[in-house]
Amino acid sequence: MYRTVKRMGIPDSHIILMLADDVACNPRNCYPGTVFDHPQKTTDLYGDNVEVDYRGYEVTVENFIRLLTGRVEQHTPRNKRLLTDDKSNIFIYMTGHGGEDFLKFQDSEEINSYDIADAMQQMWEKQRYREILFVIDTCQANTMFSKFYAPNVLSIGSSKKGENSYSHFHDRDIGVSVIDRFTYYNLEFFESVDMSSKHTMADLIGTYNATLMHSTPGVRTDLFARKLEKTYLTDFFGAVQEVELTPEPFPIGQRQEST
Repeated sequence: MYRTVKRMGIPDSHIILMLADDVACNPRNCYPGTVFDHPQKTTDLYGDNVEVDYRGYEVTVENFIRLLTGRVEQHTPRNKRLLTDDKSNIFIYMTGHGGEDFLKFQDSEEINSYDIADAMQQMWEKQRYREILFVIDTCQANTMFSKFYAPNVLSIGSSKKGENSYSHFHDRDIGVSVIDRFTYYNLEFFESVDMSSKHTMADLIGTYNATLMHSTPGVRTDLFARKLEKTYLTDFFGAVQEVELTPEPFPIGQRQEST
């Protein structure tokens, strides 16, 4: 997803990337310093143009919640802060091992659906977003947004309660699968999308095929005010700005004289 949103025009200054960062230099990786999502190894996802904001020991539940709610330490640099306001659309993508109402962080701790639900409510109360698109790819993913109650949140998950989410493309060189099915088919759709696209969230969701994904994707729309057919993908995945017209000219470069 990181490479997709960058291709759609969103700069690194508007992306916060959190990675366990334990793949590129893992002893089992026979291609050190690289990460591929296909056995043919055509694209190095860990190339020169990747800016990781939180890595390794920094990727914790506490830091994630602090990031969302703005409760970071005073000395925290800008690249580790979510600098948004009430006009911001936010896309949150999470993946990893999980289960009913929880997702693992670093295999040492877990975040649950209540944690994220309460964090989003705090974000709304503090006017930190206009709309949120929350996407999660893990086992029983749809349970992770079942407790949400903050407004203007659209949620998508890879599997329903009681279902596993499955991986795709097993790489025999390193002995593991390199991408999840849900994520793979999402990225496949985005190959035909660019910044000028008029594709909507309804178009994306309409491509979901439980047979291909081996799980049942879920979508929660009751907290989201707009219709999916009227919500462009570029509202969350692309660098498309809205222009706000004012009835009076804005005084640029003019100084107010004191009397």
